[in-house]
Amino acid sequence: MSKNTKNQYFYELEKPELKKIGLKALEHVFGEKSVQLKILELLKKASFPKYLYWDKVKYFELPTEIGSPELFWKVVKISRNLESIRTPIKTEKGDYFSWVKILKLDEFLHRLDLNTGGHLSMFAEDLDEKKRLRFISNGIIEESIASSQLEGANTTRKMAKQFLLEGRKPKNNSEQMILNNYEAMLYIEEDLKKMSLDTSSLFNLHAILTKNTLSTKDIARFRRDVDEIVVSDNDGMVYHIPPRESFLLREMENFLDFCNDKNDEENFLHPVIKAIMIHFWVGYLHPFVDGNGRMARALFYWYLLKKGYWAFAYLPISMTIRKSPQQYKMAYLYSEQDDNDLTYFIDYNINKIKLSLKDFEEYIVKKEKEAKIFRESAIKKFQLNERQLKLLQYFQKNPEGKTFARMHANIYQISWLTAANDLKEMEKDGLLESEKMGKNKFYRPTTKIDEFFE
Repeated sequence: MSKNTKNQYFYELEKPELKKIGLKALEHVFGEKSVQLKILELLKKASFPKYLYWDKVKYFELPTEIGSPELFWKVVKISRNLESIRTPIKTEKGDYFSWVKILKLDEFLHRLDLNTGGHLSMFAEDLDEKKRLRFISNGIIEESIASSQLEGANTTRKMAKQFLLEGRKPKNNSEQMILNNYEAMLYIEEDLKKMSLDTSSLFNLHAILTKNTLSTKDIARFRRDVDEIVVSDNDGMVYHIPPRESFLLREMENFLDFCNDKNDEENFLHPVIKAIMIHFWVGYLHPFVDGNGRMARALFYWYLLKKGYWAFAYLPISMTIRKSPQQYKMAYLYSEQDDNDLTYFIDYNINKIKLSLKDFEEYIVKKEKEAKIFRESAIKKFQLNERQLKLLQYFQKNPEGKTFARMHANIYQISWLTAANDLKEMEKDGLLESEKMGKNKFYRPTTKIDEFFE
């Protein structure tokens, strides 16, 4: 078959009534079985382990029988369209976003469902309640910092974490943004996950996320056309023009119904996939003047915690997203530009969840190994509780560090009095020395802690 004939064939095949022919078209167009198998392998490569866009697929090494990269891309598009599933997310033009179940997705989601934490549970199920609370607290802190940094918060992770643990007032806009995110995550974990989402609770969450970082007239209200909001980078490149106010207001009702699982019996979606769609839908509608990215990621957590996926309270997904912010933007962009194919965004987020799980598993294994060695050494020398041992481990790695009662209490989720007693006992044993600074008594390590690490 000539190149022109092939192109004409695919032009005809793209007509809706002929799409049902599907991959059987390969036999008619390319003939030989060996060529068909090569094409099927290339189709797999285009979608797994990453769901690729034309800008990557066009560089594939193709058998000469296939012809041009453009022709193969048509095969890719036809294959994807045949398997696509429509979502309730609608564009302003009236088209719907759709998605494709990527290879091994069901297998991954099944593993994730086991004990509501997938293979993470083999570590998490052995954690006592105090450790579990500490991991949740750490996860919330890390998510608050990373999500804020994605939106421009200008501070290091170390400085931001210190500020949150000290419990002091924010000194600048970046610290205020991080504090807001932290309080929003706590609100979700403690209260909002038990509630349905409506306009009032959505506005309440937005008010927490944007407190003292946005003009009061723009907090807890939907954006208007006169606000002239566009999504762009620092160089002025526009990534997204949000839909008009009238469309936004109409679609918010559908969005809230989706969040609250209305019509779920007819159109069941796995909660992780649904949470990702909620994340995307907020980004697409862009309902607020500011804080949309933080809102999208916060509602991703809200939905999963509401559905009982407790392990996600440990996992700061934004930390892995922050490592590839450009890919995050492009996942939005590809989904909108490539025939409303939401699979790009779903695939990106699934891969980030996998990375977060892997990082957490490695973190748990590492911490348990360190703790075992340290605990055996410490027990021989002093009668210290688990919190005190952890503090000595911290000082061993950060000899210039310091702490005080409120900070110690925040880390271990204990009362101020218990925290103060921990520190006083360690000072009495000569492991810490104190210095009064303002209202707080700060504690620093002495050289005596070196005995634990000889």
